[in-house]
Amino acid sequence: MTKAPWWDKGIRFECQGSGKCCVSHEGYGYVYMTTEDRVRMAKTLNLSTDEFTRQYCTQDEGVYHLVDGAEGRCHFLEGRRCGIYDGRPTQCRTWPFWPEVMGAKTWNKEVAAFCPGVGKGKLWSKKEIREQLAIQSRSEEQYL
Repeated sequence: MTKAPWWDKGIRFECQGSGKCCVSHEGYGYVYMTTEDRVRMAKTLNLSTDEFTRQYCTQDEGVYHLVDGAEGRCHFLEGRRCGIYDGRPTQCRTWPFWPEVMGAKTWNKEVAAFCPGVGKGKLWSKKEIREQLAIQSRSEEQYL
């Protein structure tokens, strides 16, 4: 029998608009980009995908990621808010429900200590969390 995840009864999370997740920190510095992400972001900015990719992305070992703006900040961070919220990449859409941070120890040490949205707002059900994890995992498969 598989042990239920620590988040089996759900997690409260609601973005507080701190912008902290849009600034490079510790081991989470890159925003990886799937083809779909680049197409969506380019469309949001009224650019061709090639133009968007040349202006805002770089490749590392064949994987595209956004180039950091000044001081490790996302180019699209306007004040503390995303300037292209509807076009944001999958990695941003699924935060904080990333497979690599969903262990209880990592969640408490790295996510809850860093992100002011943890413990606030909507109670995300186990099903909803699993859906977000699956979306992020599928996205990672495209660039790993």
